[in-house]
Amino acid sequence: MILFFRALLMLLAYDILSVLCRFQNVYALVKGWKVNNKPAESNVIDRVCMAVNYACIWYPKQALCLQRSFVTTYLLRKHGVAAQMVLGAQKLPFKAHAWVEVDGRAINERSNVQAAYAIWDKC
Repeated sequence: MILFFRALLMLLAYDILSVLCRFQNVYALVKGWKVNNKPAESNVIDRVCMAVNYACIWYPKQALCLQRSFVTTYLLRKHGVAAQMVLGAQKLPFKAHAWVEVDGRAINERSNVQAAYAIWDKC
């Protein structure tokens, strides 16, 4: 339950940051987050993903991929998981997308995301 409320709070934090700051500042913030030194629990990835999914359902506005990735990356790093937020795009038709990877595997995402988008950057 605590993860759910933290996810809701971080969705709000992202919304506030995106109004007050430029994208590069938000990006630098994510890049600077450290992975907590405590060992990750065995099911923490699934628990964080579920909390973010439920928080997105209850959040009063639609959370897009960048916001979801921001929150997921934050929560996973706080729980000792070396998660990376990935930014990618495809050329035609042009689409940009953000997702989270752990050990090179996309999490809480459709299975073909890494094949569908060329990676711009990971942070």
